[in-house]
Amino acid sequence: MADPISILMTALSPINIGLALLGVLAGTVIGALPGLSATMAIAVLVPFTFVMDPASGLIMLGAIYTGAIYGGAFAAILVNTPGTPSAIATTFDGFPMAKRGDGDLAVTLATIASVVGGLVGAILLMTLSPKLATLALAFQSTEYFWLAILGLTLIATLSQGNVVKGMIGGMFGLFLSMIGVAVIGGDVRFTGGMPSMLGGIDIVAALIGLYCIPVLINMVASAGQHLEPAPARGFRFFEALGIALRDWVNLLRSSVIGTLVGILPGAGGSIASLISYAEARRSSPNAENFGKGEPSGLLATESANNATVGGGFIPTLVLGIPGTPPDAVIMGALMVQGIRTGPALFQSGDGTVYIFMLGLLVATLLMLPTGLIVGRYAFRFIANVPKAMLVPLIAFMTIVGSFAIHANPHDVLVMVVMGLVGWVAARGGYGASPIVLGLVLGQIAEQGFMRAWMIGGARGDFMGQLLLNRPISWGIVALITVTLCLPLLRRKRSEALGTGGQAQVARARADMPGLTGAVLFLFLGLWILLQAQTLSTMAAAFPLAVGAAMVLLSALQMLRSWRGGGEAGLEGANDDATGRGLVLAVTMLGWALIFPHLGMFTTSLLASAILTMTGQFGRPGPRRLLAYGVGILLMVSAFYLLMVRVLNIPMPVGILP
Repeated sequence: MADPISILMTALSPINIGLALLGVLAGTVIGALPGLSATMAIAVLVPFTFVMDPASGLIMLGAIYTGAIYGGAFAAILVNTPGTPSAIATTFDGFPMAKRGDGDLAVTLATIASVVGGLVGAILLMTLSPKLATLALAFQSTEYFWLAILGLTLIATLSQGNVVKGMIGGMFGLFLSMIGVAVIGGDVRFTGGMPSMLGGIDIVAALIGLYCIPVLINMVASAGQHLEPAPARGFRFFEALGIALRDWVNLLRSSVIGTLVGILPGAGGSIASLISYAEARRSSPNAENFGKGEPSGLLATESANNATVGGGFIPTLVLGIPGTPPDAVIMGALMVQGIRTGPALFQSGDGTVYIFMLGLLVATLLMLPTGLIVGRYAFRFIANVPKAMLVPLIAFMTIVGSFAIHANPHDVLVMVVMGLVGWVAARGGYGASPIVLGLVLGQIAEQGFMRAWMIGGARGDFMGQLLLNRPISWGIVALITVTLCLPLLRRKRSEALGTGGQAQVARARADMPGLTGAVLFLFLGLWILLQAQTLSTMAAAFPLAVGAAMVLLSALQMLRSWRGGGEAGLEGANDDATGRGLVLAVTMLGWALIFPHLGMFTTSLLASAILTMTGQFGRPGPRRLLAYGVGILLMVSAFYLLMVRVLNIPMPVGILP
């Protein structure tokens, strides 16, 4: 093994620290922009690392990865849009804090939590990798199925009294994940005869649409500020540090949960952050404040999803099994450098892997100054920029970001359509988070379900294989049961204490939006069951289960809505959209349809001009119009050049530039 002093000196050399700082900054910016993922940034920069020293190149790639996971919190807090799927739960309390003028405090809390979570994950990676890797081997297909279901039940129960609506949204997300070619069986399912749907619905495009489009519609529906303007109060570091120190148990527990979940290939930060959030809420004396801007919820989610970075590298380095796409790209870079991952890696004499892990630790520490500086100015920018400029800026990022995923115009159209579907669903109390999580976990759930079905079928004991033969499955099923029962127990307790009277009065009136949504989902479930009859047995098994669950849940929700069980969900939209919202929706849809033919640059200028006037309340003067025009030109030009010149993404030219 290489000399520890030599490893330390190499990792802390000025050039490697500089590369780590540059990587963290680039990753933070990329992670904050919807559609630009850590995988994309790493894949673009991998060729440049081949001319670097192996350790230096790997440190930079690891810094980009950890920075991008952290960067997703900025969009989640400031515009209610997760920059990455792992930041879904960050929107629950981060955005409410920003709405009331504490966005600077929320960003600083997220930064501290991310650093703590990243440090815990990196330290466990450096010290316990071989031992923790055995945990990943203990999980088989059945456990992955139940783990995905646990994620769905967590997001449903976090909908604050709307468990059934949350589960319906999760089933809808599972349905979306089945569109295209079946994971097992190879049948073409639910494409409506459109060849463009054979590849299914891209997760990131759907995430951008489901979160961004409703935010934009609600922004232009009223003349008020997007975020509560706040005076310049600096970084608010010591205030945030005091909150974090008082909640140190939550921070440490969430970091360990994130590391352990990150070890499981494919599980990812979205499950880790939800489990940590649910545990933080369960153990908190302020449980009723979660979802309304509770700092403990923000600390739990951000520490957990950043801890998954170190946790994800454990199976990658020890077993040669990458847990996420960024892990796979970095493992490829390791192999190009002549480093073979696997059980013998830590017994080899090469110190490069230890330099890489120590560099990951340094990059995590560098997130603190980087995040504080970027976050301070990001919040002030978002809070003070007028809607007339903020609306086209966010809209343009959604269009460009969703196109950048695969350089495919179809993804942009999917993004807009999913956004409009999400906005309509939110009016009935069916939030975006269960839908997105169902889409994220859909393939994991189906693969686990089908493998258990095939193994159990071969043995003549399907239910035994799915439920009874695996002790780990027992524990996860028990967690699911507890998760589903907790909201009922809380309601019974509140009624026993005499605090449920107002809720009973509120439920006396029928929930017509929820009832309408339940009827639509009921028909969708019946259609899924009907279409499944035309598929092969292998391809139809999971759709039949999802369709049956959707029908039963929808029927239950119809009854509850009719009787007045229409509690507002965690993400229920409150603002009434006006004609401005309709203009925005039509503009976004037209933008998605036209830009492949007219060109991205020209179409974006025209659409941004329309959205600027849509977001402008009152009659602007000539000077302000000129400022808006110059701002739009600079904004579109800057992002266009970033995509074409820096990220090498070919933009559609069409008949115009």
